[in-house]
Amino acid sequence: MFFAFIYYTMAITVKVYTLNAFSKKENGGSLAGVVLDADKVSEEEMQLVAKEVKLPVTVFVMKSTKSNANFKFKFFTQNGEINLSGHATIAAFYLLLHKKIIKPGKYTQETKAGILNIEIKSDKTVLMNQNPPQFLDKINKREFTSLLNIPNSVLSKELPIQIISTGIKDIFIPIVSLNDLYAIKPDFDRIKKVSKKYGVVGFHLFTTETKFNDSTAHCRNLAPLYDVSEDSASGTSNAALGCYLFKHGIISGDKCKNMIFEQGYIMNKPSEIKVSLDIQDNEIIEVRVGGSASNINEQDVEVEVPVKPDDD
Repeated sequence: MFFAFIYYTMAITVKVYTLNAFSKKENGGSLAGVVLDADKVSEEEMQLVAKEVKLPVTVFVMKSTKSNANFKFKFFTQNGEINLSGHATIAAFYLLLHKKIIKPGKYTQETKAGILNIEIKSDKTVLMNQNPPQFLDKINKREFTSLLNIPNSVLSKELPIQIISTGIKDIFIPIVSLNDLYAIKPDFDRIKKVSKKYGVVGFHLFTTETKFNDSTAHCRNLAPLYDVSEDSASGTSNAALGCYLFKHGIISGDKCKNMIFEQGYIMNKPSEIKVSLDIQDNEIIEVRVGGSASNINEQDVEVEVPVKPDDD
């Protein structure tokens, strides 16, 4: 005897705000989706909404049940949930401030990467604390010359290729010059496989040659495993890059508190990400990443949610 289970769908509508986080200019930064008051939105629905809006990350803002957190954030790419997104966090807190739900001050957010501190300055800059850095595996450079279709001379001789995390894992790849960085033509299928192999979100390529004198590094971020071929502004990745540069002696002293990372220029989306490290006894004791946002828009997103008859 066979039993047929009949499934049908129910349409739900969710209001999604979109913002350009970390924008250097009005058209710059990285788009993020923000859903406020998301307590009644299921994880399945969150994933469907993220797929529908087709942005690098959509964040869902909820009340936290923990006594030491003001909000709970859940982050979804088109392909799955991730522990943390710097640019989506900046966008969400900027939106909360814009809508006068909060005021400038200090807040806490519950995420899968832990409970993180947030500070909103009077100039609307949002600063986000990151987890202490984890300096993980160093990877043989030969694997990446083939993967990125580049000669050995393009990779820095002094700096390693290394996996680092301040909330999400990325592979950090030092490139000699700005021209070399722009010339790289990524093979996204192979990058996806290598990202899966090493358990990372993606690749963060950088050079210390920059467009502006006050900048620390110029970056490109590739995350095809999560359906983000190239991201124009990556907060958490650049926070980890700041830790990498301190660890390997590129940045020291007061410069640790005022790092600026350029990103998105190759995509015509100029972005500026600020990173600050507190150092004590030559150890990193606090990591913060910040920036601003622009271009607030809103849309009603309708998705079809599978429903079983028993769910009625």
